[in-house]
Amino acid sequence: MPRLNFYRRDHGSTFSPLLLVLGAAILWSTGGLFIKATSLSAFELSFGRSLLAAITIAIVTRREGFGLNRISAVTSILYAVLLLSFVLATKLTTAANAIFLQYTAPVYVLILEPRFYKEKFRRRDLVTVAVCVGGMSLFFVGKLRPQDVKGNLLALASGVCFALFFLLLRHSKARDVNRASSAIYGNLIVVLICAPAFFGAMRKGIGTSDFACIAYLGIVQIGVAYLLFTLAMARGLRSLDASIVGYIEPVLNPIWVFLFVGERPSGWAILGGAIIIASVFAHMLVSATVKDRKGNAVE
Repeated sequence: MPRLNFYRRDHGSTFSPLLLVLGAAILWSTGGLFIKATSLSAFELSFGRSLLAAITIAIVTRREGFGLNRISAVTSILYAVLLLSFVLATKLTTAANAIFLQYTAPVYVLILEPRFYKEKFRRRDLVTVAVCVGGMSLFFVGKLRPQDVKGNLLALASGVCFALFFLLLRHSKARDVNRASSAIYGNLIVVLICAPAFFGAMRKGIGTSDFACIAYLGIVQIGVAYLLFTLAMARGLRSLDASIVGYIEPVLNPIWVFLFVGERPSGWAILGGAIIIASVFAHMLVSATVKDRKGNAVE
């Protein structure tokens, strides 16, 4: 079977897969700022964002085709559920609860990845995940409430889907088709579900600034970010490494909001962010050092 063009080895060869995921996480982290800038509801926004994301990813990866197999079909459904369950969770419970519970994903990856791919369990993975979860908890000291059970359960479901999505992107059969097909079809599933809400909003009128936010969120914040992420996974990055670096997203999100909106994070949040950033970069450095000692080129 011919090698897929977009994911061939020389694409992004000057960048470490960890840096590609870091770039994706930074772009993902800008979502909160632009979502705050639009007056559209979550479902109205999701329609436009997912439609443009699907088109962007399809254009860039079109030479790889749009085939589906059992693994990519399941991954597409997981991706759609991931997007929608997080939006619903944010509506039903606090945004803090939703993002914290979604970012329990590395814990599930830590447990499942050795079983999925028969890899050796590494003690430093457990330490890094534990430190990251501890740092995330500092964002919500005194705010993580037991109520809003439905929203919390949806956020947990989003985290489970997030973990399974990471894992299935590494599956050998994911390489038999366009790796981005899961995002293309997953976003199209979201488009179908959210279409009634969007066309209802169209009848009322959508402003230019709202369309600008939709364009950025769809093309850049999801489209470009997802392409960076899947390129990193195609180069052999472990699911747990990718999900740990992904912790940069919830750390930077409130920073962008503070810089451009003036909403100041709490002292606990600043401390938690410092812990997570230090932990993520320490994990990246240790992983690169270990790989180098084994005689492999540090990518």
